[in-house]
Amino acid sequence: MRTAHLVDEWKRLGSAQVAANGIELRVVEHGAGAPVVFCHGFPELGFSWRHQVFALAESGFRTLTPDMRGYGGSSRPERVEEYDMLTVCGDLAGLLDAYELEDAIFVGHDWGASVVWHMAREYPERVRAVAGLSVPATPRSSGPPLSIMRARLGADFYMVWFQEPGVADAVLAADPRRTLLQDDIMSAATFLDTTTPEPPLPEWLSEPEFEYYVETFTATGFTGGLNYYRNLDRTWERTAHLEGVKIAQPSLFIAGSTDPVIRFTPMQKMSALLSDLRGTVVLEGAGHWIQQERPAEVNAALIDFARGLD
Repeated sequence: MRTAHLVDEWKRLGSAQVAANGIELRVVEHGAGAPVVFCHGFPELGFSWRHQVFALAESGFRTLTPDMRGYGGSSRPERVEEYDMLTVCGDLAGLLDAYELEDAIFVGHDWGASVVWHMAREYPERVRAVAGLSVPATPRSSGPPLSIMRARLGADFYMVWFQEPGVADAVLAADPRRTLLQDDIMSAATFLDTTTPEPPLPEWLSEPEFEYYVETFTATGFTGGLNYYRNLDRTWERTAHLEGVKIAQPSLFIAGSTDPVIRFTPMQKMSALLSDLRGTVVLEGAGHWIQQERPAEVNAALIDFARGLD
């Protein structure tokens, strides 16, 4: 599915620089009705939600889609410590304040999913309902996550390799196009290998859409996004008060059956955390970038979920 025209349509929506939690977020607003906030992951942008923004706006919802802290047109603080999960959740609470909204439906993919799962517990009064894509909600780990990852998955596991400031940043920024084309990113070797041919553009992404990402990450680099990974242990330390706290709001989970994330983050654990899970949608044959790869099915699931809240 080639959708080059969506780049021009997205740009025509325009954006606003919104003050939130001591930074600025670049936010695209579209539609009218019950508010839905879309939160992207790594390495993505608010643009990653283009299919959902247009579909939900046409279905009677008001969509608010930020470039998350560290990305695109939003602020990119230099200190690693400014990217822990509670700080990012504070950005979203500040976004609601800026738009004078009491609450919203929050939808997140990848790191954005982790953010909205935490948001539902840290700011329960601000979250009307929550939907996570690709990354399941999981209970608090028994110890600092990085120690567990190193022991089980080794130093070559990409999240572990990302930890040293400046190292992965330089490798990923050396060739943004190649970096953004990587699909199987489970190991550092994927990024360090520059001898194999550049991966092809996936069928679900047009060249103009891809260039939107390349141009943005060429300008910003990848450090902001990498800093989310560098706060895994800090987030674990700062969220002890959430241990045992369930997500009581209506919830939805969507994933692709071939997504490697659900292999090392099992969906079965979600039942321990989600007390009002309205559905688990697994799209057969779909991978990790699910909202772009299978937009029609993702849009349908999100719209049914949001409409069912009434």
